Amino acid sequence: MTHAECLDALPTPRLVLDEARMLCNVARLRTRMTPHGVTLRPHLKTAKSVEVARRVLEGGTGPATVSTLKEAEVFARAGVRDILYAVGIAPQKLARVLALRATGCDLSVILDSPEQAAAVAEASRIAGNAIPALIEIDCDGHRGGVSPEDPALVEIGRMLGASLRGVLTHAGESYNVVGEAAHAAFAARECAAAVAAAGALRTAGLPCPVVSVGSTPTAHAARDLTGVTEMRAGVYVFFDLVMAGIGVCTTGDIALSVLTTVIGHQRERGWILVDAGWMALSRDRGTAQQAVDQGYGLACDIEGRVIPGLILSAANQEHGILALRPGSGETLPEIPVGTRLRILPNHACATAAQFDAYTVLPTDPDAALAEWPRFGGW
Repeated sequence: MTHAECLDALPTPRLVLDEARMLCNVARLRTRMTPHGVTLRPHLKTAKSVEVARRVLEGGTGPATVSTLKEAEVFARAGVRDILYAVGIAPQKLARVLALRATGCDLSVILDSPEQAAAVAEASRIAGNAIPALIEIDCDGHRGGVSPEDPALVEIGRMLGASLRGVLTHAGESYNVVGEAAHAAFAARECAAAVAAAGALRTAGLPCPVVSVGSTPTAHAARDLTGVTEMRAGVYVFFDLVMAGIGVCTTGDIALSVLTTVIGHQRERGWILVDAGWMALSRDRGTAQQAVDQGYGLACDIEGRVIPGLILSAANQEHGILALRPGSGETLPEIPVGTRLRILPNHACATAAQFDAYTVLPTDPDAALAEWPRFGGW
């Protein structure tokens, strides 16, 4: 049986992962980073899967980035030894951090306030184990962080003492611009802010061995990473419609889709009903403000070929409504009840989070479909 025939026999909705596309995406960024001489620290928050991590991490042991301590714990048990927990640390979580470090995992944290620094320093003192910490730098007003010029930067560094490992920044606003030139400009802002912050710490006599930057758009557009030691990116492994909409990839690069079944029609309204609603695709409408609004997802046939103009225009809990995108100029296709389709997601992280496993289309067209578990939680 072909992979399409195998998919046609499965219950729906189902999360489908195209392994060949995923491996191409992984190789693309690895290749791009090589001339820069920086370490790639992939973010595993989208994948939440040991099987995916083994294919994304060179050697399978890290370095890696995570967004929850649950991720750190699962990946550490799977042999990942170098993990950055890249969400501002809460003092109440430091006991779990220390427990993981006691297993031999080099788990580091991030922070941007004297209060957090004091908590890390005290927990490290009591445990006799310095918890490595990176100071988060604000490069674009996107979220947290201190500016490179803020006197609090050096204050925090001094409070950390032996725990100070370096600085980290994330150009989250790069998701709001389109095209390589615009993403390259944000990459330059990332680099400049992180390098300036590292310089301020060093001028104050403090160590700063790690200078960490990254987002999927900036990682694919950075032109000069002088002074940077590592690059972080995550959704590039799968890509999604948001990334396609800002020009980082094409729809042909998107490795994730949701398998769904046509369950009815409202022909007078131009609707095709499917059994994948927001419980399968999430409520993410990340393309709504882009030049092309993809609704809740872009429809493909069972082989993964895009059906021109057909989007999931509305989503109830378990019902999806396929319709032509306004202004598409296409004719609504006749798709019988029982037909299997695949929906490309707006946001790979949010869609994947709705499922507990990937149905994998192996790179070998003659191999059977595989199932890779994924996990959730914090």
